[in-house]
Amino acid sequence: MRDSKYHSVKPIIDPAKPQLYIETYGCQMNVNDSEVVLSVMQDAGYSLCEMMEDADVIFVNTCSIRENAEQRVFGRLDLFRLEKQRRPDVVVGVLGCMAERLKEELFDHPAVDIVAGPDSYRDLPRLVEGAKGGRGQINVWLSHDETYADISPVRMDRNGVSAFISIMRGCNNVCSYCIVPFVRGAERSREPQSIINEAESLIANGYKEINLIGQNVDSYLWLDPSNTSRQINFARLLEKVALIDRKVRVRFSTSHPKDMSNSVLYTMAMYDNICKHIHLPVQSGSNAMLEKMNRKYTRESYLERINRIREILPGCSVTTDVIAGFCGETEQDHLETLSLLEEVQFDGAFMFQYSERPGTKAARRFADDVPPDVKKARLNQIIALQNDISLRNNQYSVGREYQVLVEGSSKRSDEQLMGRTSQNKTCVFPAAGYKAGDLVRVKVTSCTSATLICEAIS
Repeated sequence: MRDSKYHSVKPIIDPAKPQLYIETYGCQMNVNDSEVVLSVMQDAGYSLCEMMEDADVIFVNTCSIRENAEQRVFGRLDLFRLEKQRRPDVVVGVLGCMAERLKEELFDHPAVDIVAGPDSYRDLPRLVEGAKGGRGQINVWLSHDETYADISPVRMDRNGVSAFISIMRGCNNVCSYCIVPFVRGAERSREPQSIINEAESLIANGYKEINLIGQNVDSYLWLDPSNTSRQINFARLLEKVALIDRKVRVRFSTSHPKDMSNSVLYTMAMYDNICKHIHLPVQSGSNAMLEKMNRKYTRESYLERINRIREILPGCSVTTDVIAGFCGETEQDHLETLSLLEEVQFDGAFMFQYSERPGTKAARRFADDVPPDVKKARLNQIIALQNDISLRNNQYSVGREYQVLVEGSSKRSDEQLMGRTSQNKTCVFPAAGYKAGDLVRVKVTSCTSATLICEAIS
């Protein structure tokens, strides 16, 4: 096992070493996985490069949640094939969820030399050496205990302000539409002290915000092997991380409505540095759809969770995920989703059309019978309504003051900075000498549905 002190957090850039180029698609878990991959390869003598044309090894870390995510990767593989024609010795590997789902099928693409699932990253140096001999390499073994707890991820973010820590891997929920349990395996929680060690290292290296991530953080549970009566649940882990440094912000995602306990909410209320934002995917406002999706909660129990959040954490923002056009969805089901959005008044949402994923329960048992034009129309209605709600919520913030953690320049101008409030609201304001990592008090002067326009007041 490696040293668990988590001493290395930045990539080594050394043109004299073999060069590694990594592209990442998908969720925050994939971002963290790419940092684990870089750590493994850096220990094997590789250096990170920013241009594909300079690379000896090209990795693409993939997502299978929706079909269009996979199509984007196939488009990139076509580009990598052209690079291999120019430089036949370059090694191309497909990592992560697509590798696990498609396995040997990926070798049909002329660019692909390596297929590695999300639990096989320790094996990548061996796979690369094998591929250099012209032999395709594959490792898609799914583990029951791999958490990469002893590997210090090499941080690839550019601002050095906010970092992800993976606290668990896999998922046991088996929602009927979701491919995650099939490509990431069963749920397993990471040893808590390794999480604390990693957080301490990040803080020592200047990070101002820690993001605890997992497919379902609320089901985190660590049983002490030496005494199984001693256990740490997510509320206790959250508290331990918050207590490392009360000046450092702590966030988490994603929560599951059936698992989020009041103890997590009370822990959030106790500590000012735990951000007051919860991402709580609802997917549908219809009980018929929720049952078909195997979500294990009802519309009524979801609304009860929302009520408890607002009782215990006044002012806490809540965001969500919504799927339009799931199997058998009627117009009435759709209207119930719209009415739930109106009732809850989410601060924001990720909204998608249903995309059938091979191998899931929905693909095996239910017809994908909502016509594409109906899916699109329903999604557009959901987006329009949520944008209106988000704008109204943001207008409520005009004239109010917030503390913002600066993450860097805004996308539109280097003269403007961008940061987020504790409630995860995006704020833009004049730079005026501030920099990434600063905590700035701002006053909201105007807004859009996505952004608070502010001025610094201290």
